[in-house]
Amino acid sequence: MKKSIYLLLTFSLCLLAACQSKGGNGHSEDETPVIAVTIEPQRYFTEAIAGDKFDVVAIVPQGTSPETYDPTPQQLVSLANSKAFLRIGHIGFERVWMDRILDNTPHIQVFDTSEDVNFIFDEHDHDHEGHSCGGGVEPHIWNSTENAYIIARNTYKALCQLDKENEQYYLQRYDSLCNAIEQTDSIICGLFDKPRKRQAFMIYHPALSYFARDYGLLQISIEEGGKEPSPAHLKNLIDFCRNNEVDVIFVQPEFDSRNAEIVAKETGSRIVPINPLNYNWQEEMISIAKALTDKP
Repeated sequence: MKKSIYLLLTFSLCLLAACQSKGGNGHSEDETPVIAVTIEPQRYFTEAIAGDKFDVVAIVPQGTSPETYDPTPQQLVSLANSKAFLRIGHIGFERVWMDRILDNTPHIQVFDTSEDVNFIFDEHDHDHEGHSCGGGVEPHIWNSTENAYIIARNTYKALCQLDKENEQYYLQRYDSLCNAIEQTDSIICGLFDKPRKRQAFMIYHPALSYFARDYGLLQISIEEGGKEPSPAHLKNLIDFCRNNEVDVIFVQPEFDSRNAEIVAKETGSRIVPINPLNYNWQEEMISIAKALTDKP
């Protein structure tokens, strides 16, 4: 609570200073306007369409969990100086901070890039280091080529609304991004046409739910309701791996890998590091598919 109050007080003071020095629109006339987004893959999509018309900043840095991240005062100042905020949808950071951000930056236009996504709903409660996410929408929508088209379209619409004069510029870049997404999907589908395609994989934090849906895979989470697995859950995971020939366990840099290592040791499965929060979205999606199709 004290930390949140400190951040808000710092944010309010910095916002006042920013408005006094730059005017109420949050940026000087001769500066490139800034757009804030939540995560790095979103920055990739936004920069691909925005080109040199906007500077794009991601609030949650790579290597940290967007489920539990608390922004620094400096990042809150970046938000105060932004023309718009493009949210990814329902990730923990947004659930905790969105109302406070809007209360303190009334000039910022907010766009939800998850609009029209066919959501997966998670009925379980999740508690990540004291941040209760609650049951509801599975938030990792960007790890999906199908959803990537939707995120790109929503981003394109937002940019056109912010800057109508450059609609044709954004349309051309949006078309190029859609071509890149199509190419990514084509490569992944080609990989999964191989006879050694694995139907199930294990992952510490279940960030690939939409990827699994796209390509008919089964994702098994080591996490249990957003927490460390109990001994009973860990035993069930080991038994499942053995009975279903699961030989790939994905681990992410922002989570502890010790439980994944226990399962891998007991089952002979491979641990494969991935980074679903990678700015290089295409590279990451293809790398994940290759891990599921390469021979061990």
